Amino acid sequence: MPTPSPKRPAAPFTPLDFQLVLLRRMADHHPDLVEDARRALGASAADMREANRRWQATLRSPRSRSAAARYAFLLGAPESTAVRRVGDLDCEARRWPVPLWPDLRFEVLVAPGGQVWNEWLVRAPGAEGPDLRTVDDLAPWSCTVDEVARAFAPARPLEGTAPTRWGLAFRAPDARGVSRRVVAEFTWGLLQRTRIDDR
Repeated sequence: MPTPSPKRPAAPFTPLDFQLVLLRRMADHHPDLVEDARRALGASAADMREANRRWQATLRSPRSRSAAARYAFLLGAPESTAVRRVGDLDCEARRWPVPLWPDLRFEVLVAPGGQVWNEWLVRAPGAEGPDLRTVDDLAPWSCTVDEVARAFAPARPLEGTAPTRWGLAFRAPDARGVSRRVVAEFTWGLLQRTRIDDR
């Protein structure tokens, strides 16, 4: 009876795989941008499906790590860490580079007990963000949740349609200077689309 061949260990999850996971969540909004980005990364549609499958398997594994430990395991040591005050708590902001968007970092905000409060894209320290003044400045993939919230304060958070999605409602002038009510949608903290809601 032939000896069964040993099971090959799974290939390590790489920064490329993680970028494909980020893109997969954005495909519902902008499949054209996602397709261009995937090709720029040198990955196939099958690569994206496989990266997403492995990511979901990691999340659902009975031996699943905490979110904070999962990112350290999959992405390695963060590029930087910083203390950030959130309410009455000093949290740790851990950031990893995202080569697809050199001016952004993937940030995991960890509370003192190890609970993850946010997992999203933010502007890299020292990188210059967009000049957001009107509705027309809100181009897809150009800005993050916190940048829009600061530019058009006060912005009201809206419940997202999935754990990696956020929304903001705020007022912003259009090209003629007329104040409009705007709803912006974000995936992994990056702007995907806006709509005017002047009801």
